[in-house]
Amino acid sequence: MDEKSTSPAVQLKGVYKRFGKVVAVEKMDLDIEEGTLVTLLGPSGCGKTTILRMVAGLEAPTEGDIYIKGKRVNDVPIHKRNLGMIFQNYALFPHKTIFDNVAFGLKYRDVSKSEMKTKVKKALEMVRLPGVEGRMPSQLSGGQQQRIAMARAIVIEPDVLLMDEPLSALDENLREEMRREIDNLQQLLGVTTIFVTHDQREALSMSDKIIVMNDGLKQQEGSPEEVYNYPRNHFVSDFLGHSNFFGGVISGVNAETVSVKLRDGNEFRVRHPGDWVDGEPVELVVRAQKFELTYPDEAPPEPEMNSFNGTIKDRSYMGGEVSYFVELDSGTRVHVIGIAKLTPFKKGERIRVHVAPRHCGLLRTD
Repeated sequence: MDEKSTSPAVQLKGVYKRFGKVVAVEKMDLDIEEGTLVTLLGPSGCGKTTILRMVAGLEAPTEGDIYIKGKRVNDVPIHKRNLGMIFQNYALFPHKTIFDNVAFGLKYRDVSKSEMKTKVKKALEMVRLPGVEGRMPSQLSGGQQQRIAMARAIVIEPDVLLMDEPLSALDENLREEMRREIDNLQQLLGVTTIFVTHDQREALSMSDKIIVMNDGLKQQEGSPEEVYNYPRNHFVSDFLGHSNFFGGVISGVNAETVSVKLRDGNEFRVRHPGDWVDGEPVELVVRAQKFELTYPDEAPPEPEMNSFNGTIKDRSYMGGEVSYFVELDSGTRVHVIGIAKLTPFKKGERIRVHVAPRHCGLLRTD
């Protein structure tokens, strides 16, 4: 293979962006492989949209280099980067027909009218809206308008597709439908896609790789399974899902498990490889979904679990799930999210909380 075919589709090398005295993106190194969907995930102001805008050519990096298909594009204008872009507000022209909206990017390329008609028709079929060429955007629903924005982005056969919070204006049910739509379309086209969101469910359900960001810095990079199950720090663990954090020290190490004594006196066994030593301060992390509840006289769901008695202090019924807040007998509060049963536990009930050692994680403290 030649060098170009093995290089990443998009590459950032030492990219740094400052607005006045505000640093939006710290030194960022990032490789995005050909044909993958990579999500930049983080809270507002973390730098994810700034990265997308620099890749698009809407912002210039203060330092560093950006490559697309192996070519440095720092000085290449936006209209010469062959990028498809989809934004939160769809950015459709309200007084143009759907055909003219979708064909907009083709008008600046060497495309004949007959070829343009064929490409627009194909793009609309791919987003499952055939035959709407003559309609106006106002005649379509929000979800349909988002599909038109997708058709406009893919009709030019872009090298890279950039998506900035494209689903945040939609209601929850429609967002779920559009997540599947985008995922299926991206796989069908095989187009390299950079997706920006603050929604962890979008990131986890769609991505080949997630870049978790905070304060302009890359906190962790990996597959959805990696960043969710093996968070590298407190921020990643807290941002991706509902986590319980407990301070403690290592109280024993053997070949398979580590024992952790918490400040409240409880002890947890953790199946967590690493070079831990007795007396080392740590933070124990357990996802709310990993705890299981039983009545005190019931056997644990599986052998050798960490088990503690407690009382249901509060609960929120959410249809398919129930969110419980449990106070252990030691006084520690635990958040538990479980599948809703026909008879959920009630506030004030005595229960027993269980979690398997394999579902406990450890973080080093500063």
